[in-house]
Amino acid sequence: MPWQRPDGRQPQHLRPVHFQHQFTQYSPGSVLAQCGQTQVLCTVSIEPGVPRFLAHSGRGWLTAEYRMLPCATQERNHRELMKLSGRTQEIQRLIGRSLRAALDFEQLGEYTITVDADVIQADGGTRTTAITGGFVALQDAIATLLHQGTLTASPLRQAIAAISVGLIDGEVFLDLNYPEDVAADVDLNVVMTGDLRLIEVQGTAEEGSMSRHQLNQMLDFAELGIQELLTLQGVSQLPSPG
Repeated sequence: MPWQRPDGRQPQHLRPVHFQHQFTQYSPGSVLAQCGQTQVLCTVSIEPGVPRFLAHSGRGWLTAEYRMLPCATQERNHRELMKLSGRTQEIQRLIGRSLRAALDFEQLGEYTITVDADVIQADGGTRTTAITGGFVALQDAIATLLHQGTLTASPLRQAIAAISVGLIDGEVFLDLNYPEDVAADVDLNVVMTGDLRLIEVQGTAEEGSMSRHQLNQMLDFAELGIQELLTLQGVSQLPSPG
């Protein structure tokens, strides 16, 4: 019997997506990103100075931190304090790599931007929701800093969004929730720019393997989903990255 989506969606449909802006008071950019039942609080801060390897270069930097709150899942997770799990380190590096592609660091100057992604509730797709919501928070933060006069020109050069795609019983499905993620034979996370160029593709065949044709199908579904996410992000007009 073909796989039936638990929420009744068509294979190419996203879960309901919503971005709640100015979710916290003190961050120049804070967004509660919701994708179905997954909720990620994305906050952005900016500080003078850069890591030592960039000192006196005139270039800025962006880094990311990702955490899952203890009760974000059905069973309580222990807080990660002194030592981060390999999964957490891998995800926050992915978020940082993805969002760095949005910025012109020479235009930013010697400032460090930190994007914090805290998972309040997890139902699949936390890393892709963190990237997509993280860009919205980054855009809000840049707008705030321009208004305050901290920055004199926007360093944003392109939009960024991410989505998951899976292969279940030989069929492609977009934006997997947790039951689908568990059932998937192949799980793919795709990060793209506003003009649909690829930044990163993370794909694993959990059981067996996938064909080149199936990979192409999954990338096609990802592109459709990211186009929709870019519209939902409400991205302001950005200069061409060249």
